[in-house]
Amino acid sequence: MRSFAAHLMVHEAGRSESSEVATFRAVDKLRPHLAALMGNGGFRALLSRSLVLAGAEVSWLRALHGKADGTLEGLEAPQAKLDPAEFLEGKVVLLAELLGLLVAFIGLNLTLRLVADIWPQISLDTLELGNGGDGEKIN
Repeated sequence: MRSFAAHLMVHEAGRSESSEVATFRAVDKLRPHLAALMGNGGFRALLSRSLVLAGAEVSWLRALHGKADGTLEGLEAPQAKLDPAEFLEGKVVLLAELLGLLVAFIGLNLTLRLVADIWPQISLDTLELGNGGDGEKIN
């Protein structure tokens, strides 16, 4: 799931029109689609759980929390203290956890359909998802 999240992050970084680094563009793009599917409260719950899981691996993510509208709060302090690679790693881990929870709740096929709707220019044919080396190839 992490390589899938990194792939989406690289795609979003290439499309960035501003120099603002302290954004989670992929999460922001998922928010309205998931809020329509599960409501704002459901999205906040999913995001909160993703933050807890990701915070176990990337400690600076523990300073973040979701606001009532589902956006992230607390990005300014960590971003100022971290180098860009550490910041990117945290973004990838958070997105991977969010996508992993989504797969657990609605399944791989629906998650991929949602991703394809949001990022139609990304080919899902070559991505591999799964545990460690036994990736599940997407066709």
